[in-house]
Amino acid sequence: MAEYDYDVLVIGAGPGGYVAAIRAAQLGLKTACAESRETLGGTCLNVGCIPSKALLHASELFEEAAGGKLAKLGVKFDKVSLDLDAMHAQRLDAVKGLTGGIEFLFKKNKVTWLKGRAAFTDAHTVTVGDQTVSAKHIVIATGSSVTPLPGVEVDQQVVVDSTGALELPKVPEHLVVIGGGVIGLELGSVWKRLGAKVTVVEYLDQILPGFDGDVRKESLKLFKKQGIEFKTGTKVTGVAVDGGKATVTIEPAKGGDAETLTADTVLVAIGRRPNTDGLSLDKAGLSVNQRGQIEVDHSFKTAVDGIWAIGDVVPGPMLAHKAEDEGIAVAENIAGLHGIVNHDLIPSVVYTMPEIAGIGLTEEAAKEKGEVKVGKFPMAGNSRAKTNHEPDGFVKVIADAKTDKVLGVWIITSVAGTMIAQATQAMEFGATSEDIALTCHAHPTHPEALKEAAMAVMGKPIHI
Repeated sequence: MAEYDYDVLVIGAGPGGYVAAIRAAQLGLKTACAESRETLGGTCLNVGCIPSKALLHASELFEEAAGGKLAKLGVKFDKVSLDLDAMHAQRLDAVKGLTGGIEFLFKKNKVTWLKGRAAFTDAHTVTVGDQTVSAKHIVIATGSSVTPLPGVEVDQQVVVDSTGALELPKVPEHLVVIGGGVIGLELGSVWKRLGAKVTVVEYLDQILPGFDGDVRKESLKLFKKQGIEFKTGTKVTGVAVDGGKATVTIEPAKGGDAETLTADTVLVAIGRRPNTDGLSLDKAGLSVNQRGQIEVDHSFKTAVDGIWAIGDVVPGPMLAHKAEDEGIAVAENIAGLHGIVNHDLIPSVVYTMPEIAGIGLTEEAAKEKGEVKVGKFPMAGNSRAKTNHEPDGFVKVIADAKTDKVLGVWIITSVAGTMIAQATQAMEFGATSEDIALTCHAHPTHPEALKEAAMAVMGKPIHI
């Protein structure tokens, strides 16, 4: 009789968890995955990355048609109208297809789906619903959830979180977004394009904390140009709901007179926190740090032998692709292979229009480490961007002044999320700016701007 029910039990079926389970099964390990949600894929596929992108894309197309951009290109309509129900339906269809795809992959790879919420009883045993199972190795991949704003109740009617903002039954007249980070800007831009007045309230003096300084300034300018209003350096002190309307009380973050904003929808988007409550970690001998995260070593081992952790519950950026890479790595480490994730090169993307993407160090962080060279190239000088009538944005390459090794790349343009992959791969191979500058890029394409920015590091761009 086997000592354990499974070789590997993964708790959570989000991007990190389901990938870890599939990879472990591929490596010949008897694997189960515990998930309490009725569908697989976690926050990302169900109420995060995927449905938000479906709405972002649809709202962009609507704005192009309704706002006259297509008419300027010779594509004219007699009348453009919004069918919000159909827009929501295609969002749900995208989610259904992808979550169903993971269920198929579980069956294909013989991963057992244990349906229910898991909690430890000891280091090798968990309860899942009304059953108890044991595993030699347990991977915690429970993800994260929305950080609440103290004193503000999310009712998912007037005051919503990111999940509720995907489900709004009608376009708000005035949407107040609390938080100028990635989620707030993406969802705020969706409803702005569909006709809402949008006001973003951000506690810091600039939006997009953690991004390169030039990117933060340029992005703010572009979003203002699109009609989104911003109140930076401002804190929210209260939200009162009455009769289907919200009164948001705000005041300067550094102190000053209070004022109020009236809105029919308020989106709370101030960040996310690790999902560790309810796991009974203490029964397994585990604890969390001050941020509620589970500390791990470079191989994703926790302080307790046989327990591993990945994704949003461990330190690092809360990004689906980071969790996926960790899922593969942890499975390979459990199987005795060498799973590695380079946490210095995790790209970040904001899927607004234009998109915003970055990899590696900001210019500010790079300068703290030593002398740097910086090259910038405006998208207004890129032929494909010009023919597509997308002149906004730039590419910025930051390189070490002595070695020329690329330390960071930051991009604002319509396809920045796609372009950042080239920069990430180049940096993974230790590329210099000269390496990128001397690489032939197809013409006419947006990525030529990366080549030109690398040439600008060397002081010799061509098209500016």
